[in-house]
Amino acid sequence: MVFFFTQTACITIGGSYTVIPYVAQLVVAKFMWLSRLQMLDGFALAETTPGPLIIVLSFVGFMAAYNHFSHSIALGVTGLLATTYYTFLPNFLFIFLGAPLADRYKDHHLVQTTLSLVTAAVVGVILNLTFFLGRSIIFPGAVSLSQVDYVAVTWVLFVLILLLRYNTNVLYLVLMSMVFGLSRYWLHI
Repeated sequence: MVFFFTQTACITIGGSYTVIPYVAQLVVAKFMWLSRLQMLDGFALAETTPGPLIIVLSFVGFMAAYNHFSHSIALGVTGLLATTYYTFLPNFLFIFLGAPLADRYKDHHLVQTTLSLVTAAVVGVILNLTFFLGRSIIFPGAVSLSQVDYVAVTWVLFVLILLLRYNTNVLYLVLMSMVFGLSRYWLHI
């Protein structure tokens, strides 16, 4: 875990929405530390609180250790602490070492061009995250027309209409979705 989260901090650029898809795909598909639904729970938790990157990665570290070590809370907390520390240590080193250079070259054409390409890549990664998470919501089982969760699809469309047509505040949409999700859980819809 130490190597993985240090590597994650060093090779991902663009913030939490670029790190999260990378981590999600590896911890779910390759390492199998978490299930797809556990990863979705971590992302949902992060979206209801400030600081999505720290929340998601700490959650992943906790759940990975918790799942791997027979549901031990103590080792889960150890995984959480290790993940948090080794995710952010390289970033602080980069900031302290790179800050003087960043100010000197901020107006350089090559730097501006590179940053615009990074921004384009970040948009692609966010779209990938949308598909990764959306698949788990729309197709809770296998990906087939018989497995489509039509209630979830209807809610997604409703929220999109509120967001795009009526410019509804995202905080209200998150709160409405939480209430809808809890109601759906209690009513077994």
